Amino acid sequence: MLKPPALSLYVHIPWCVQKCPYCDFNSHALKGNIPEQEYIAALLEDLDSDIERYQLNDNIRPIHSIFIGGGTPSLISAEGIDSLLRGIESRIPFKRDIEITMEANPGTVEAERFTGYKAAGVTRISIGVQSFEQEKLERLGRIHGQQEAVKAAQLAHKIELTSFNLDLMHGLPDQSIEEALSDLDKAIALNPPHLSWYQLTIEPNTLFYYKTPTLPDDDDLWDIFEQGHQKLSDAGYVQYEISGYSKPEFQCQHNLNYWRFGDYLGIGCGSHGKLSFADGRIVRTTKVKHPKGYLAAYQNLTKPYLTGESLVEDEDRPFEFFMNRFRLMEACPKQDFIDTTGLSLESIKPMTEWAIEKGYLIDSDLNWQITEKGKLFFNDLIEVFMPDSE
Repeated sequence: MLKPPALSLYVHIPWCVQKCPYCDFNSHALKGNIPEQEYIAALLEDLDSDIERYQLNDNIRPIHSIFIGGGTPSLISAEGIDSLLRGIESRIPFKRDIEITMEANPGTVEAERFTGYKAAGVTRISIGVQSFEQEKLERLGRIHGQQEAVKAAQLAHKIELTSFNLDLMHGLPDQSIEEALSDLDKAIALNPPHLSWYQLTIEPNTLFYYKTPTLPDDDDLWDIFEQGHQKLSDAGYVQYEISGYSKPEFQCQHNLNYWRFGDYLGIGCGSHGKLSFADGRIVRTTKVKHPKGYLAAYQNLTKPYLTGESLVEDEDRPFEFFMNRFRLMEACPKQDFIDTTGLSLESIKPMTEWAIEKGYLIDSDLNWQITEKGKLFFNDLIEVFMPDSE
């Protein structure tokens, strides 16, 4: 038996002005106008299909959080976001204090829409700054400048959003330690409630993968992280997950639900979902990836939005649970493992005992706590929970 966890919703908007050379997300450079009304109608029909297929109205769980990601969701008008959110709420009730996050680029035209997004129900905007240096922004293929990023953050403060996030990368092409820390100083000076600060990684099927730029070496990357982490701590930010820093009480609830092995519906091009059921099933879903195929499903009801559905078998659940949970700095309640996987503590006893002996975990009656050594050897820690490990 499973105790179904909190239920979130991910909404994918696939279009952006241009594809960034480091981006491996399901995003597509815009050619012409966004078919906004048609795509929103398709999203709601996609949600209807999930509700019917998984009989979600039989045992209603309110939506805990919504994350509208992309692509560049802020290419959608405030009126469109309002229509989308009202349509979702008419199908599944919202938790009273629901967090609704929307990603946005800090371009001037889009920033002017922030007030409209707030009026539509968005409580949190995640602003894709990435860097404050013009040369670095150009190398990353970004279409905004430093001042636009600053103005977007100032506007987020001015309209009194519940929270907002600045997305900032380090380890950029030819970036020195001083440049990386200067970027971080500029972000901290804007006093965002939340900062996602993470290292640029080169992913397959990106322009940077085929034409890799010169990146800082491992020693420089460590110095950037160590000194940057201290700067963030001194400024009152708490690291609550691997790349997430926030002021107290401003952690991203949607991301926390992911890392706590919560449930989420995924609607939109290429979106993923995870659903748990009281009968013990855990189901993962994927949707049509390309916008043309996705809209074809809307235009032709014989074509489903769903392209993949798989059960998470018992033997795979420990790895999936800990791969997510140990991203967080907080202690992991043992009862959460039992409730969300349906498995006993005895079933993973050899693995947890090994991790404790290696110094990767600290064990107490109620919790496991990942250690600094466990974070450093994260892959080794997680690997022991894989089905084929001995």
